[in-house]
Amino acid sequence: MAETVVELSHVWKVFGDRSAETIAEAERTDLSKAEALEKYQTVIGVRDASFSVSRGEIFCIMGLSGSGKSTLVRHVNRLIEPSAGSIKVLGEDVGAMGTAELRQMRARHIGMVFQHMALMPHRSVRENVAYPLEIRKIPKSRRWAISDYTLGLVDLTGYEDRLPRELSGGMQQRVGIARALASDPEILLMDEPFSALDPLIRLQLQDQFKALVRDLNKSTLFITHDLDEAIRIGHRIAIMKDGVIVQIGTPEEIVTQPADDYVREFVQGISRLKLVRAHTIMEPLANGGAPDDAIRVDGEQDLDSLIDVSVGSERQLVVTDAGKDVGIITKTTLLRGIQGGR
Repeated sequence: MAETVVELSHVWKVFGDRSAETIAEAERTDLSKAEALEKYQTVIGVRDASFSVSRGEIFCIMGLSGSGKSTLVRHVNRLIEPSAGSIKVLGEDVGAMGTAELRQMRARHIGMVFQHMALMPHRSVRENVAYPLEIRKIPKSRRWAISDYTLGLVDLTGYEDRLPRELSGGMQQRVGIARALASDPEILLMDEPFSALDPLIRLQLQDQFKALVRDLNKSTLFITHDLDEAIRIGHRIAIMKDGVIVQIGTPEEIVTQPADDYVREFVQGISRLKLVRAHTIMEPLANGGAPDDAIRVDGEQDLDSLIDVSVGSERQLVVTDAGKDVGIITKTTLLRGIQGGR
């Protein structure tokens, strides 16, 4: 079983003096965000949120502006205090930490990257990356070595002595990622880090970031308002609306099994070809089993590759698992999978 590094349990954040009353009624009834504002003059930012993140996982939290995604993630390093619920990081109760413990947790175990990097303009790229280590009183030679190493991870070797204004937007964003990695944290909190970039640069950074996280085995909470981005990089996705986590699932689950009309609207324009797997669309084998001349395919193959296999042949596709036939895909099944119906 994968190690859990972040765990939120029944977390609420209600802004306003009457937060306890708001939570008490919301737990009993379907008190809406608008009703809470009218009745108690409070704003429900996060409503009864629970999830866990495993080591090495990229967990995307997405939703429209005002959905509560940034508020939720800021509870992990206690930049925001919860109104109710518990948050554990690496098995430790963040809410029970004193000032010194919390500071150490943030400095050593959690790195955060914002949409706007706020790089210090008068400091070089190397000095910006090394700044978290400077705060921890790490000797300069060691700071410089770590800074140069992390800049190499994000392909910025040779730019160590440049000032931020001499870099492009994408390069500045990579400096921010390097700064977050300099302390070698187990956990990264990413708040829409690529949303202000040009589309091509954004795609390149998404791919680079995903590879980097995989190679370094970092656990990441990644905030985005872009479902394409969430699907591209996330192992699992949480979709939020009005402070509520509406659905949590893999990209395939989100696209093929939307929890409600809100999620369905989000995913209706997403291509299914690289997401939907053979095991999702296959039908049960008939009593006689699979035809001898059927084409065997793996259950993890996506629609795109299944179409390639199917083109030019009238034979059925048989899905296998550990060498055993487990299901069958016909032309009709394949078309329904592409359309989104079963």
